[in-house]
Amino acid sequence: MTKKEKAFYILTELENLYPETPIPLDHSNSYTLLISVLLSAQCTDERVNRITPALFKLADNPFDMVKLSVEEIRAIIRPCGLSPKKSRAIFELSGILIAKYAGEVPADMALLEELPGVGHKTASVVMAQSFGVPAFPVDTHIHRLLTRWGITGGKNVVETEKDAKKLFPKELWNKLHLQIIFYGREYSPARSPKLEKDYITRTIGTKTALKELV
Repeated sequence: MTKKEKAFYILTELENLYPETPIPLDHSNSYTLLISVLLSAQCTDERVNRITPALFKLADNPFDMVKLSVEEIRAIIRPCGLSPKKSRAIFELSGILIAKYAGEVPADMALLEELPGVGHKTASVVMAQSFGVPAFPVDTHIHRLLTRWGITGGKNVVETEKDAKKLFPKELWNKLHLQIIFYGREYSPARSPKLEKDYITRTIGTKTALKELV
């Protein structure tokens, strides 16, 4: 298969499997989504969803968040890991949102990336899922699958994102990145993947990927 043929196959299969793509992180507005995505770095969505209710009960907006101390935030989010760095980022970005954007999350990729603790992937998720702006957030799991499927030869998530954006229609990016995540969790987990379960890789995977999964 050519890369274009592989892309069409992936789109078709994933749409059959996941016609609906609910956002995995529980949130009520663009601010709580931003905080949840920030917390999800090196932490599972499931764990984030167990932790954020306690945090958002106290502060689901930047005005209430800055009333908490960094230590109070850290105590709540500790199970997510990297809590010293994340708690400081949450406190500082909340203050910036108040000072510069009247407490609103800016619908601008560059402005989001200027916020403490907000990298390109986090900003892309917020732009895609909160504001509906086409983006293709690539994390290590999406990078792993697109490499396994022969869609990219990129050495990192930045290169993989560029390759994915060239192949897949822009209007499908926001949904597709979630579909790939869902597929990875169900059929091709990072730990102990099995070729008999991962049928997309079995059909279009690279020779290296097939050897790794046997």
